[in-house]
Amino acid sequence: MSLPAPHDTLMYREAAEAADVIAAQFARNQVAVETLAASLRAAPPPFVVTCARGSSDHAATYAKYLLETRLGLVTASASPSVGSVYEAPLKLRGALYIVISQSGKSPDLLRNAEAARAAGARVVALVNVEDSPLAQLAETVIPLGAGAERSVAATKSYLASLSAILQLVAYWSQDAALIAALRALPDALRQAWSSDWSALTDGLVPAHNLFVLGRGLGLGAAQEAALKFKETCGLHAEAYSSAEVKHGPMALVGPGFPVLAFAQPDETGAGTRAVLQEFGARDAQVWLADVDGDLALPVAPHPACAPLLTVQAFYRAINALALRRGHNPDLPPHLNKVTETV
Repeated sequence: MSLPAPHDTLMYREAAEAADVIAAQFARNQVAVETLAASLRAAPPPFVVTCARGSSDHAATYAKYLLETRLGLVTASASPSVGSVYEAPLKLRGALYIVISQSGKSPDLLRNAEAARAAGARVVALVNVEDSPLAQLAETVIPLGAGAERSVAATKSYLASLSAILQLVAYWSQDAALIAALRALPDALRQAWSSDWSALTDGLVPAHNLFVLGRGLGLGAAQEAALKFKETCGLHAEAYSSAEVKHGPMALVGPGFPVLAFAQPDETGAGTRAVLQEFGARDAQVWLADVDGDLALPVAPHPACAPLLTVQAFYRAINALALRRGHNPDLPPHLNKVTETV
């Protein structure tokens, strides 16, 4: 089977559209997001629950840290099987229940959204398919606006999920610096797309395993990267918090073991860099994605924007790595674009 050139994959083309998608999303959704944010300030939920799977659940990880650090709201990730397979009712009265999905049609997400509404939660859907069953169930819909995405590996729709969360929290918190950062984000994403991460691509061609580290707002980016390594490259990767990796997993890190770290430009960054330095001292094969790292990134307009820039740069690198390893990133084995679970 012949493989496409790096610039000719669907994954490359779709990921390259992310900046334009997000700029259009911000403009289109602004009134709806401001209205939702005002209503949430008027009647604050006691807590927030997210419900998602796959890449969308990595977006939910980002939502957790953003909501907790910017609004002080405890945010929990729902286990979809509790509402679908176990059919166990949860006490959700007054909660904000955020469901994140590309297709908006997976049976388990639909059952949980129905159960959450019945329990008195306010259901908000972040969904790409606007006429989906999930959109019809939700009280409020925030369209991702990513457009058609044909590559099995989600790229622009994942980034559009992060940007939708970012816009909502910016207006909900009425944070002037974060609102200003929204305007600068599309151009920063364009800069990130041009980042040279060839050192990572070259170094991981023969790899069999690796760790991907992040922390706080950057943990979801590490989770997304680990999934993409498995999905597009046939490369086993595990994501860890740069704090959690020290509780057992670091015993595996020795000479030649690959470790990729995403350093957030916030209070967690120094700890992530310190762990990577420790692994480098053991002769592990390490890469640091940072403004001053060997995997360079542009300066983020706000620390909360940094995970989007990291993932955007990563998507270009993973597309190239998949092809170097003999995989078509658009057609991972045994996977379908829409996964429906119960």
